[in-house]
Amino acid sequence: MRHSLDIVVKSNRAAKQVSGKEITELQDALSRLRETEELLGLAQEAGRAGIFEWQVQTDVMRLSPKFMSIYQLTEFDGRYDTWLKCIFREDVPRIVDMIDSAFATQQRELHAEFRILSPGGGKLKWIEARTIIFYDEGGRAMRAVGVNVDITGRKRAIVQLRAFTETLEEAVKERTRELEIQNEARIKAEELLRQAQKMEAVGQLTGGVAHDFNNLLTIVMGGLDAIGRQIPELGASPAAERIARARDMALQGVQRAVTLTDRLLAFSRQQPLAPRAIDANKLVSGICEFLRRTLGESVSLETVLAGGLWRTNVDPHQLENAVLNLAVNARDALPHGGKVTIETANCYLDDTYVSSIPEPVEVGQYVLIAVTDTGVGMDQLTLERAFDPFFTTKEVGKGTGLGLSQVYGFVRQSAGHVKVYSELGEGTTVKIYLPRYIGAEEHTDHIERTRDGAGAIGTETILVVEDDNALRSYTVDTLCELGYRVLEAPTGAAALQILDSNKIDLLFTDVVMPGGVNGRQLADEAVRRHPGLKVLFTTGYTRNAIVHHGRLDPSVQMLGKPFSIDELTRKVRALLDL
Repeated sequence: MRHSLDIVVKSNRAAKQVSGKEITELQDALSRLRETEELLGLAQEAGRAGIFEWQVQTDVMRLSPKFMSIYQLTEFDGRYDTWLKCIFREDVPRIVDMIDSAFATQQRELHAEFRILSPGGGKLKWIEARTIIFYDEGGRAMRAVGVNVDITGRKRAIVQLRAFTETLEEAVKERTRELEIQNEARIKAEELLRQAQKMEAVGQLTGGVAHDFNNLLTIVMGGLDAIGRQIPELGASPAAERIARARDMALQGVQRAVTLTDRLLAFSRQQPLAPRAIDANKLVSGICEFLRRTLGESVSLETVLAGGLWRTNVDPHQLENAVLNLAVNARDALPHGGKVTIETANCYLDDTYVSSIPEPVEVGQYVLIAVTDTGVGMDQLTLERAFDPFFTTKEVGKGTGLGLSQVYGFVRQSAGHVKVYSELGEGTTVKIYLPRYIGAEEHTDHIERTRDGAGAIGTETILVVEDDNALRSYTVDTLCELGYRVLEAPTGAAALQILDSNKIDLLFTDVVMPGGVNGRQLADEAVRRHPGLKVLFTTGYTRNAIVHHGRLDPSVQMLGKPFSIDELTRKVRALLDL
């Protein structure tokens, strides 16, 4: 491209006369042209744009100095093919196709982006090309004029922005995942809190009435036992038979009340447990015959016991009750008969499973006891409320809604886990997971179970401490009838005064008492003053005095309320004989 206008004065100049005015106008035009060229150069520099002109039919190209600077060319032969060789080889086919397509469709403007490679194998640059195309009357492309702009910095910024965006997106995703995890943890914590609040509410309700209720049941049971002892003295008569039947009916009512209280305590995890290492296979085998009689002839019972089953450390009596509850529920789900299967197995609860349940359960090895029936099954709503206290699908009077609640409370109190699987019309499976016990075999002396009441008579001195006057009188009278020397006290403070002035062989004390000194505190002080003193606790409800984490403290002997005369007789005699 020219930088100035050359004026050539031909040889015939002498023949033509040029006026002074024309010379002045010509000089002004030259001046404006120089200014325009200067402005154009500055514009190219400021916009980092180089100008080109391409005569399409002759393939001749003219390039501005800025254009050549962008391409880092020191010389250019003016050929279109030479310019095309400057383009990065991977972009050439695309650019050629774009140009051919534009010519074929007579596009006025063409916009393209491509890469160029500097001479000598330099770095790649990104170029933005904007072109105006001129055609002749026949539609042939004749001339193309345009600019090339170095957009390498812009592309680099775009790449950096894209990388930053991707990094930001990944950070957002990661933060979203963290928030989701936190939200899941919050939901799980809320579920745990609701469950704990429900447990606490039932526990408070139970604790508020269990102590007095069990005291009353003990008195009622004692009175019925006394009536039973006197019935033979009445002789055979219709009146004696009616009294015996009434007593039996009353005892049945007492036993139902005892069961109800026990289930409430079990659900709220406040029933004292006496765990020991057991073989669940032996326990299941031992109760199978009783279960068969309980289930009835229309229900078949099958056991699938695993070989090499691990031991577990639980209260065997409560585990028997749990299996019995599940078997009875299974029977009730089989109104027309069917099959109940009790299965045992070793299993492992991993992180994935534990994280999917709302209650806190330790990862590790467990002993599985599963009870499956082929009954009617449960829908989703029933399944979600299966462990709720007092919830039942049975008819009025056919169930308390505490069977599964008792199982749940016992298993959770034993650091285990219970899960129900059920489908309508397909049956139900309840799986109990109890932690594996690893330790030495334990042996428990059950001498009190082998004794009978007839031989449980003694002459030792027993101190009875009970704040309920009627219950204390019943206990004192019963022990006196057995030949024991019995002293009594309504409070812990009164009991300590008696201990200071009498030789006592056995302290029989309630756990929950008014006056600032509970049964455990009384026992600790009594044993400190009289080492070797034997202590028997009784309670209808306790939280922390002799029970911690749901288990009786080591070496603690306890007789739960309500208790019968025979139970009291055997327990006292067995403890005195140790």
